[in-house]
Amino acid sequence: MAAGITDMRAGMNGLAAKVQTALAEDPFSGHVFVFRGRRGDMVKVLWWSGDGMCLLAKRLERGRFIWPQAADGAVTLTQAQLSMLLEGIDWRRPERTWRPQSAL
Repeated sequence: MAAGITDMRAGMNGLAAKVQTALAEDPFSGHVFVFRGRRGDMVKVLWWSGDGMCLLAKRLERGRFIWPQAADGAVTLTQAQLSMLLEGIDWRRPERTWRPQSAL
């Protein structure tokens, strides 16, 4: 995840350039890079699939994506945390909604 905010007008080339310059990473590594807009209700996900660059954009109809407090740099997430983030769930403090009371 790219900490801070990103101009959501950027496309594949602009985000790949940000990966190289601001994050000092290789956009063709196969890693997933996630960027958030100023309002917090939109993210863009960039990854290299091996034969081409892929770009996914998601906008929440209600609420905001939970983002780290860091102003710049990168934050690493697990696959489960990324999945929760993309679902609009607070990935920092996931809570179970139901817990079994009895095994019988």
